[in-house]
Amino acid sequence: MADSDEDFVLSSSGDDRPKARGAGGGGGGGGGAAGSSRRSTRKSKRADGAPAPGATKREKWEDIQRSWDNVVEGADGSIAGTVIGLLEATKRKRLLRDTTPIQRGIIRHLVLILDLSSAMLEKDLRPTRFLLTLRYARDFVTEYFEQNPISQLSIIGMHDGLALRISDMGGNPADHLTALQEKAFTVEPKGASSLQNALEMGRAELFHTPTHGTREILLIFGALSSSDPGDIHDTIKSLIEDRIQVRIVGLAAQVAVCRELVMKTNDGDDSAYGVILDEGHYRELMMAATTPPVTKTEEKSVPSLLMMGFPSRTVEKHESFCSCHSNLTKGGYICPRCTAKVCFLPTECPCCGLTLILSTHLARSYHHLFPLKNWVEVPWSEAHTSTHCWSCQSPFPTNQSQTSPIKIKIRKPSTTATATTTTATASKSNGATTTSTAPENDHQPPQPPTQRYACTDCKTHFCIDCDIFAHESLHNCPGCQSLSEERVKARANMWPSSIGDGTADAAGEPTSSSMRTQVAEATKMLENSKIAPGSSMEVDN
Repeated sequence: MADSDEDFVLSSSGDDRPKARGAGGGGGGGGGAAGSSRRSTRKSKRADGAPAPGATKREKWEDIQRSWDNVVEGADGSIAGTVIGLLEATKRKRLLRDTTPIQRGIIRHLVLILDLSSAMLEKDLRPTRFLLTLRYARDFVTEYFEQNPISQLSIIGMHDGLALRISDMGGNPADHLTALQEKAFTVEPKGASSLQNALEMGRAELFHTPTHGTREILLIFGALSSSDPGDIHDTIKSLIEDRIQVRIVGLAAQVAVCRELVMKTNDGDDSAYGVILDEGHYRELMMAATTPPVTKTEEKSVPSLLMMGFPSRTVEKHESFCSCHSNLTKGGYICPRCTAKVCFLPTECPCCGLTLILSTHLARSYHHLFPLKNWVEVPWSEAHTSTHCWSCQSPFPTNQSQTSPIKIKIRKPSTTATATTTTATASKSNGATTTSTAPENDHQPPQPPTQRYACTDCKTHFCIDCDIFAHESLHNCPGCQSLSEERVKARANMWPSSIGDGTADAAGEPTSSSMRTQVAEATKMLENSKIAPGSSMEVDN
């Protein structure tokens, strides 16, 4: 008893407090076990509460990687099918996108506002909100200029109640990436966030942008409150007057003023305000802002022409200064109006202000106006028409149930067989003996996907990887581009109409003629066969 009382140190935590002792007292076996357990759990702490010299300072819960989120057990107890299904569902999630050609603003001016307050030090996002936000911000800058090469971007931070300018409005992604990299080492999240100060600085940044482009603000908000010097509703009215659309990504919970801000600047639509669920959802909400917004029909603008220059790259024998960075270079792009040299495109000429782009930049922005149609999954009834992918020539899987006929095994009746173990038995009705066929199984396992996806125009089959590459990077169908217009029309007329026509049964699943054919053949074979009473049947696919 004395030994256990000597080693016991009362801690402020409720988990470390000892349980109620039994009637045996401390001298029994139970008291000795409890004292030994307390000594083993507290051997890394001294009596004054400080950690022992050999003990680690990090808690165990700080190293948890949440591996259980990736393990989902299927109905059969295996996780292989679940993992494959999740991967396929992730790749095919783009089918939910609307591919209707609508008018969008392809020349964009966007201000990215990052929350750099003390709320970004939380570790609910690995490693912290701040570090993960900086990493996603760098990915966003790269993807933004990849999808919108003739647009411009500016980055602002909310730090210690003030608005901090990270990078100016420009079209060079290298400048923004360098600024984000510098802030990762020089700025630490501190203080409170101020929505009003950040929105006012963003409004001033977008005030002088031309009217032919869009004005947008993407706000990453991790706090639950805002420390503003004035009335934020006045700022919201100013944003509406300047036709600035605000999109917000919340990291903690939905805030009422943020929802009001998004609704009033987007004509009552609050879909531009989303609260993240996890790291993957966080990235999806940010990357959704790379798509240009829809042009509102209520806006009345006079059609006008925008003057642009298309310079060619030249290589000089001697080095000369560029007009954009004042660096000595041997090559660059010469402005067709004032013959000034710039290092990169797209940009605005520092001397005359002419927009300088390449024809490929316009082509990359054009796909937002006329997106590539979604490809449809090919059923097994038409899968035999192709064996390899049209683009990468990778082989397609074959359906084993179609290549081999259905085998039916007839077992001889045994003495121990009962009525519950037989699937086809003899029944007597009014003294007559009849043979009943096996009932159709209502719980047949679903057929595996064909992994073939067909273009609705040229009817060419592609694999899932080429499908994703064509819709996210290429924005053109390789089959339609390689085939002539006459051949595309001919293939569309001679191809089976079940591909791309949206035919479905009552349950909403695509119809399959092969399944109906197999069921009919199996029923016919059972009717023609002679099955002895008390026998059982097995069907092998």
